[in-house]
Amino acid sequence: MDKIQDEDFRIKIGITSGDLNGIGYELIIKTLSDQRLCELYTPIVYGTSRAASYHRKTLNIGDFNFNTIRKADQAGLRKPNIVNLRDEEVKIDLGQPTPESGEIAYLALEAAVEDLKRNLINVLVTAPINKHAIKMAGFEFPGHTEYLASRFETQDYLMLMVSKKLRIGIVTGHLPLSQVSNALNKDLILRKARVLNDSLLRDFGIRKPRIAILGLNPHAGENGMIGQEETQIIHPAIKVLNDEGMLAYGPFPADGFFGSSSYQKFDGILAMYHDQGMLPFKTLSFDSGVNFTAGLPIVRTSPAHGTAYELAGKDEASPDSFREALYLACDIFRNRMMYEEITSNPLINDRDDHNDGAET
Repeated sequence: MDKIQDEDFRIKIGITSGDLNGIGYELIIKTLSDQRLCELYTPIVYGTSRAASYHRKTLNIGDFNFNTIRKADQAGLRKPNIVNLRDEEVKIDLGQPTPESGEIAYLALEAAVEDLKRNLINVLVTAPINKHAIKMAGFEFPGHTEYLASRFETQDYLMLMVSKKLRIGIVTGHLPLSQVSNALNKDLILRKARVLNDSLLRDFGIRKPRIAILGLNPHAGENGMIGQEETQIIHPAIKVLNDEGMLAYGPFPADGFFGSSSYQKFDGILAMYHDQGMLPFKTLSFDSGVNFTAGLPIVRTSPAHGTAYELAGKDEASPDSFREALYLACDIFRNRMMYEEITSNPLINDRDDHNDGAET
């Protein structure tokens, strides 16, 4: 029976605990304390029961307990589960990056990825990590995005920020601003745009997505007067995308594009560098935004914020973004199953081809 139609099928959500000195456990506990979520899905947290207990005591929440298990396949239904990765006591230094917090964050990530590969969980939601702390544990990647791309041997991927208001992909990702211009080229833009277009089709169910591509320079270069990237790189890339049948437009000056609310006319946006996309996204969607890694063979989301060390242990962190990350991961998982079912059905494909050819 198809999973979509199987009433007994429940999406198993793998959740990494992130940095134990930040707000990760607080977000997880606040989110999973809503029993309605556990009625719909099977949440499986990767972390330590001792750290979870410590953070549970700092929160003003009623009756809440994890079902402690050793392996994901032991998870109970209708309850929050935690795969206990370490029995001994863990040292918690709220608000501080430490080797131990980095080690456990890395351990949780590795365990969850292994279970993803074994199909013991269906999707992955990652709580925030501290890059300095996890680097002390031997983590050699700029962030989750690059790590997961490596583990799943994916060359073309995209950090895609998602909210109900907009979806923004970043071409050059986690790269110093001084290196962006040299890193930018026509092939890179084409690859990222194709990932975005495919994701909008497959992951979000948008049949003919409209994509806006931003310029790099002020005023999108003013026809070469304030930089050559638009005329020599970005515009030629857009032409290739249009020739491939993609509805790509631009390059748009970023300030006017967001200031005039033009972003509302598009299904996806491609920004050239990190802050060009992240600044407007977090301004518009800070409390509800989600980071989604498009292009991977698995579904991974995370809240759009960091460890928020300054809030750790104060019961002040909002779980809204984390909750949205859980829901989005499950929505994308369902959309992918539906997309695969539709595209594998020759009757549907023949009908769509006929309809597309009849359009005027």
